[in-house]
Amino acid sequence: MSTQINLHSLVCSSLLVVASATQATGASTDFDNYNALPNSVAAGSLPEARPFQLSSPLFRQFTLDANTPTRGRRRGDNWDMITANETGVDAGRYLFSPFETATAGVKRFDLRTNASVTIVAEGALDFVSGDASRWTPWGSYVTAEESWGAGSTKGRLFELTNPITTSGPATSNFVQRAIIPHVAHEGLAFDRNNNLYFIDEFNGGSIYKYISANPNASDGDSYFAAGQTFVMRVNGGGNANATGVITWAPITDINGAALANISVLNADGTIDGRASAKNASVTGYQRPEDIEIQTLPNGNQILYVATTETNEVYSFNLDNNTAKLFVSPASVDEATGHPVGEAFKSPDNIAIDAAGNIYIVEDQPGGSADIWLAKDENRDGVAESIGRWASMATIDAEPTGLYFDKFNPNVAYVNVQHTGSDMDRMIRIYVDHPIQISVASEAKTYTMMLAGLGTMAAVVRRRIVSAA
Repeated sequence: MSTQINLHSLVCSSLLVVASATQATGASTDFDNYNALPNSVAAGSLPEARPFQLSSPLFRQFTLDANTPTRGRRRGDNWDMITANETGVDAGRYLFSPFETATAGVKRFDLRTNASVTIVAEGALDFVSGDASRWTPWGSYVTAEESWGAGSTKGRLFELTNPITTSGPATSNFVQRAIIPHVAHEGLAFDRNNNLYFIDEFNGGSIYKYISANPNASDGDSYFAAGQTFVMRVNGGGNANATGVITWAPITDINGAALANISVLNADGTIDGRASAKNASVTGYQRPEDIEIQTLPNGNQILYVATTETNEVYSFNLDNNTAKLFVSPASVDEATGHPVGEAFKSPDNIAIDAAGNIYIVEDQPGGSADIWLAKDENRDGVAESIGRWASMATIDAEPTGLYFDKFNPNVAYVNVQHTGSDMDRMIRIYVDHPIQISVASEAKTYTMMLAGLGTMAAVVRRRIVSAA
């Protein structure tokens, strides 16, 4: 058998190596190099396997994982928010999503092998309406129930303590963390001090902060053993949709137990976060949903909160204790230069890319469900403009859980849930970089490239000699 060397292939291979190395070490992203879409895509106009109209010809998409019941690959239903194993061994290898159903569970997707497996069985611990999805500072996975009301037993937060090593439901350690007050959970986020923030999704819902007595704990047992929960007040509280000065009112004592005249207990002795917040005269927002925390260049941290009912996103500076309106229907649409108005509706999920841009995902059906990129160039907590970055066509579905890969600035993931075809999908969106060669490159560049080609040629020659 003879072996031939194709110089063109060798050169292209070398350039691909160089291009890949450049992309991997980049500190920014190309996701913000886009042209804002002027309108939403028409419902049903795109294949479900590639459901988004994207705002750049360099953006690509494909289905990474799909529920295919006709092939026996049903893993839960209504896949919701996404996170990855952001620390530890094989960091970034796995993606996790809970099931937003009456018998919820959790699935794990392996980016290396493309294996998708349920790791928390549907209905384990009577888990329902799985929504939140967050990696913890000590290397575990937390999720929670978007279900709460007076007399309910739900509204709980759970931790999966062995999300990487478990092989499936039989070996998973899925536990309730009862110290966290019961609310209708959606977003979860940790700040630099490992304080945990969460919300209560209903009209008049509050924003909460749990401060652990052991913030640098190495496991959840220690982190959730004792701590105090607070609720946000803006401009003194007793108001709604407020901006201004932030303070925090306690609704438990320092160990997480009931606080006299404030805490309201559930039948099982846990804390009713909603009723307790009302007693603390706090600030309510209209269906707060997802949250994210961003660290600014000056070190300040901003908590972003989407409020679906009022079509707004708020920014809360956790260092200077200032609340601002980040995005609203009055924000400028990049495509028109005018207020975005009713085109921006029902903001739900929030995501942050490698460059610090804020993305807002709408809770709307296909044909109306858009993902917006908000530009806040001076990082003052008020977006100068927003632009339609992507638009989803899948009938009866909604996009959810947009997550930017922490190890590749030009890759993102988003779920498409409760589709008309009953086939949930996880979509990978990425930037496809063309190879560019500058004719003005320095001689040194050519020398380095030729040296690399020479090395590769020598390797190939040794292989040929060995084969002979």
